[in-house]
Parts: sequence; structure tokens; C-alpha cells
Amino acid sequence: MIDSERLGLPEFHPGSVWLVGAGPGDPGLLSLLALHALARADTVVYDALVDPRILGLARPGAVLDYAGKRGGKPSPRQPDISARLIRLAQSGKRVLRLKGGDPFVFGRGGEEGLALAAAGVPFRIVPGITAGIGGLAYAGIPLTHRSANSAVTFVTGHNSSGALPDGLDWNALARGSPVLVLYMALKHLPHITARLIAAGRAADEPAAIVSKATTAAQRVLVSLLGEIADAAAAAKIEPPAIIVVGEIVRLRAALDWHDREYPGGLRPEPLD
Repeated sequence: MIDSERLGLPEFHPGSVWLVGAGPGDPGLLSLLALHALARADTVVYDALVDPRILGLARPGAVLDYAGKRGGKPSPRQPDISARLIRLAQSGKRVLRLKGGDPFVFGRGGEEGLALAAAGVPFRIVPGITAGIGGLAYAGIPLTHRSANSAVTFVTGHNSSGALPDGLDWNALARGSPVLVLYMALKHLPHITARLIAAGRAADEPAAIVSKATTAAQRVLVSLLGEIADAAAAAKIEPPAIIVVGEIVRLRAALDWHDREYPGGLRPEPLD
């Protein structure tokens, strides 16, 4: 039990919404504020990628309201979700909007927050560990390392309609950042890798995919940029997945603590 008073945790007031990041999967990665909100919320509006064990931490009697969005499947519309949050708060509920990863990293938390602000609904943002950080850590791939990179770029693999994002400067992405972390990119991976290589990225650069990061079903595939799309198809890698391109992938050979503890990752070819 969390001693909220001793820790100075804020009151979760009726008629307000907390936009909370649940992290990439492992319940152990929840923040104290997330646990605090789960213990007090009247309604939990949760995403598809929130682990059932996390939902099990909600207080007895809380309503669990599914609002999951999955690519290629019937999903609630974002305006409808935002309107639901507003209605629930205006009815006097303590509303916990529980989102996978971090609400503000490709999580549409900004859209929901703006809708709440426009409706005059009080809200709080509770950051979560995004998959591009936590997922790579569980794969034994550091996001930065002073011998490999001093910059990193996060990129979404599709736009709001599910297509390859418009307006991306592929030349700048290929040449401007030593490490690229791609979210929701598995579907378009052949096109993305082809564009990066055409823009000057080396086809023999290390790349990796972390599928279902931080969960018991985590799988890690290590390959090369020019080969990883075919390798992913052959290995039947499933979403959700995070993809990383850069020399930091080589460090996994020494840092893959998770596979040593829970064998089952994929390494089709060791990198020199």
C-alpha cells in the first residue's frame, strides 16, 4: 500500500481526468503516481496494450472502460474517446485515462489533453516509460552510449490514416541522426528501410526489432538494415514492435540481460 500522505502525492479530485502512462508492458515499470491513480479512480479508460495485471490494480468497484485502438482493426475514434472522458468527468467521476507507454510520445495524449482543456475539465499528465526507452533497455540496447551516438531520433511508422507518414525528410533522417527509433513501423518496414537506404543510410548498418517489449512474450530480432524487413517476415514478428537502427545495436551482445534471464530472443546472425 502506498503511503500517499507521506509521499506528498496529489489528491485525485472528482470531476477530473488523469492522463497516465502505463509504460511498455511490465507492471513493475508503473510509476507511484500511476499506482496512486489506479487506487482512487472511479473509471479507468484503458488502451489495448495495457497489461491485464495493471488493470487488476484498480480499486474494487472501479469501472474498466476499454478504448483500445489497434491498426487494421475496428477501433474507437479519437474524438469519441475524448468526448467520453469529458462526459465522465462532468458527471463527477475520477477518470483515469490509462495509456500504453507515455501519453505524449505517439500516444495522442496531447489531443486528449487539448480536448479536456477546451471543455474546462481539470486534468493532470502522468508520464510513463515509452517503449523507445524501456523496450530497448529490456532488449539490452542502450538508447545512447558515448562511444556510439550523441543524438537519437524517434519516428512514427504511420500517420493517423495508417499510411506511411507524409512530410518526413528521409534524407535528413538518414544522415542527421546516428540512431533512429521507429514506432509502429512494422507494417511499412520494407518501404521505410528502402527509403532510408536510398537516402544514404548504409544497408549493412545494425538494426533490431523488439516485439512485445518488456512482456513475457518479448522477442528480439537482430539483423542489418537492408535485411531486417525480410528477416522479420521470416520470423513472423508480431506487433507491437519497436525498431532501432544504429551502432548501439551491437552492444546487445554484452547487455542482453533479459534473454539470459528469460531465454527466447531471436538472433538470426551475430554482428561482428
